[in-house]
Amino acid sequence: MEIALGAMLFGTRVDEEASFAILDRFVEAGGTMIDTANNYAFWLEGGRGGESETVIGRWLASRGLRDRVFIGTKVGAQPKTPGTGLENAEGLSEKAIRTAAEGSLRRLGTDHIDLYWAHFEDRSVALEETMGAFGDLVREGAVGRVGVSNHAVWRVERARALGEPRYDDLQYRYSYLLPQPGVKLPENGHHHVDGELLDYVRAEGMRLWVYNALLAGSYTRPDKPLHWAYEHPSNERRLAALRSVADELGATPNQVVLAWLMGGDPPMIPIVGVSAMAQLEEALGAADLALDAELRERLDTAASA
Repeated sequence: MEIALGAMLFGTRVDEEASFAILDRFVEAGGTMIDTANNYAFWLEGGRGGESETVIGRWLASRGLRDRVFIGTKVGAQPKTPGTGLENAEGLSEKAIRTAAEGSLRRLGTDHIDLYWAHFEDRSVALEETMGAFGDLVREGAVGRVGVSNHAVWRVERARALGEPRYDDLQYRYSYLLPQPGVKLPENGHHHVDGELLDYVRAEGMRLWVYNALLAGSYTRPDKPLHWAYEHPSNERRLAALRSVADELGATPNQVVLAWLMGGDPPMIPIVGVSAMAQLEEALGAADLALDAELRERLDTAASA
């Protein structure tokens, strides 16, 4: 199953009991990939960062399933002082990466992180230092592979040119609906997939992970209207095509979006954050949803009709 479970709210808005139930069901259904970060979810009331990793660690300890799951966590965006924000983030220095990795391993209760992400850019640190720190963790066996999130493409390429370990996994914001070109995204620090990035991923054979794939519920929930950045005629045509295809398949628009992402060129791994079992079940239903060539063409060409 090429769907990753987003665990951002575990331990904060989603309590431990509910988090355990969601994780249990995800694995039972064949899911293996779990996405979190060392700073989840510091911005919520009562959050300091590390809550999600802690809950996942307790779940792993109670279930004995470490060998059955692929865990990705992130470094770089945890505030150095409680009560502050990304303006005071830990960054990507050798010291910050080493310290953060030790904390993540401890909270997760494991001796290795399968995929360790550079969460946000830190241009105050030389790429050689950042990649050297990641390389040390890989050689020590504490990290399996490294990935990069929300970086400018030229920075990714420059880092990859330094040699092993290379960023072979990329994580960016993406969905079927697209924001207006040049319009600032609703949240700071997010980079959206564009044509250049897609071409780069295809050419280099990298894996592309995408978050906010379901636009925080805006495809299906009347109480979650689209952000104004997504309100334009192209998306009206896309929405019409999406709803038409969903009706024909007896699926939800969310499921069609996930199937479209997973079956695209390049194929993508959608990270689906859930806070309730019903949301998880809906996402799991997308794993078996097949879009034939005619349906995919309708979706792909809707914006240019």
